[in-house]
Amino acid sequence: MDNLRLWQRYQDWLYYHPTLDLYIDVSRMGFDDSFYESMLPKFAVAFESVAKLEQGAIANPDEKRMVGHYWLRNTDIAPNQEIKREIEDCLVKIKDFTQKVHSGAIKTPFGEKFTDLLSIGIGGSALGPQFVSQALADINPQLKIHFIDNTDPDGIDRTLTQIKDRLKTTLVLVISKSGGTPETRNGMLEAKHAYEKQGLNFARQAVAITMMDDSSKLYQIVQEEDWLDCFPMFDWVGGRTSELSSVGLLPAALEGIDIDAMLAGAKEMDIATRETNVKNNPSALLALSWYYAGNGRGEKDMVMLPYKDSLLLFSRYLQQLVMESLGKEKDLDGNSVYQGIAVYGNKGSTDQHAYVQQLREGISNFFVTFIEVLKDRETKSIELEKNVTSGDYLSGFLQGTRQALYDNGRDSITVTVNEVTPYTVGALIALYERAVSIYAYLVNINAYHQPGVEAGKKAAASILALQKEVLDLIQNNSQSLTIQEIADKIDKSQDIEAIYKILRHLSANNRGIHLEGDRISPSNLQVKYMK
Repeated sequence: MDNLRLWQRYQDWLYYHPTLDLYIDVSRMGFDDSFYESMLPKFAVAFESVAKLEQGAIANPDEKRMVGHYWLRNTDIAPNQEIKREIEDCLVKIKDFTQKVHSGAIKTPFGEKFTDLLSIGIGGSALGPQFVSQALADINPQLKIHFIDNTDPDGIDRTLTQIKDRLKTTLVLVISKSGGTPETRNGMLEAKHAYEKQGLNFARQAVAITMMDDSSKLYQIVQEEDWLDCFPMFDWVGGRTSELSSVGLLPAALEGIDIDAMLAGAKEMDIATRETNVKNNPSALLALSWYYAGNGRGEKDMVMLPYKDSLLLFSRYLQQLVMESLGKEKDLDGNSVYQGIAVYGNKGSTDQHAYVQQLREGISNFFVTFIEVLKDRETKSIELEKNVTSGDYLSGFLQGTRQALYDNGRDSITVTVNEVTPYTVGALIALYERAVSIYAYLVNINAYHQPGVEAGKKAAASILALQKEVLDLIQNNSQSLTIQEIADKIDKSQDIEAIYKILRHLSANNRGIHLEGDRISPSNLQVKYMK
């Protein structure tokens, strides 16, 4: 296609929202008008289904739950007054608590102001807050945030070491809907131990976000130990769509980020993405492009390339939102369909020197989404050459990469915002939340359950239960045993490989397990417990 025809296609398909100052460009996706027309009946069904979601329809039959993240930024559309009041009360409580922490009205047990925030959570309880912090927090925030988002002991040690002697002025935020998520519970217990080692009262510096009823083990702990405060997590908000609930708003507010602007940007985007004309709906344009690129089967990966350092973590955030929502074995009719879209990415122009070579010349199993930010910096840039700044180079790399990919038949989308602000970040979150919802209905799957995640948790729990059996046997046996003998004695021969890996891990961590023999032949190893 010659440049003049490309220019016309760009204008024909360009979406612009004047209030959000946001552009969506899908002109470099290869679909034609006949494909677009063929998709309109599917979009009609999807729009109707998403509208029912907002009205409070049961979206997750497995758990009989509504899905209401849209209500968080516009309580007027909540399905009843009770939910409307819960959302509004929670927001008032977040602001009140934050103001008291910042002013020093809420202090440490030693009468000092809090200086740091330690956020403990995983999945949506970590990825959203991490993305927003990276994107929006000042260099010198009101509270400097740190994250424990895994059950990796070394990672926990690194985070706690960064805080060092400021632990006594660090507020702890534990985020878990049920309190039963092992990684979060482990992080909480590790942090509690660190506080106690310094003679600190963990409970008087701890805050929770959880279900505020007896269904939550964390809520029970909060009450028993008399924590500093507790904020609600709503049953109808899933982890991957929780950033604009207390899960994301409380840490953002404590850092000093304008959460009202985030909510306003999301609300404005929600209005835009309710439009039933596909060309005038930015989320629908994304969903249309995703469907085209992967033939409605996720046959191509989504590569995210934000050309802004502050948006570095956007691809990680979208990885969960997209892959956990769309990666499903069954469709809504119970058929095996194996849906999903793989998401990966880093940032431009870093990736000019990493995997763009393969994107342009290697296997064509992807489509790219460029995230463009027009404003370079707050102050005027110096000229590195006559009439050229570092920001001009960044823009040039984006445009050049987009063109180079197109010239080699590689599809791309470009999302453009004027600058990275709380308002635009809220809008970007809402843009992709709606795109995922629309796409899920286009391919007839449930975006709001995650049986695969639950299966993984159950499998992990079975390994830990097996470990307890193995240790009980070995600790009560004075003789050396082979791995096969251990498996036979606990009647778990089918789990012999898992038993070997459990023993190898325990041995590496000086847990009393001694392995004698050739490590390349595990079946010949002699296992003995040595205190």
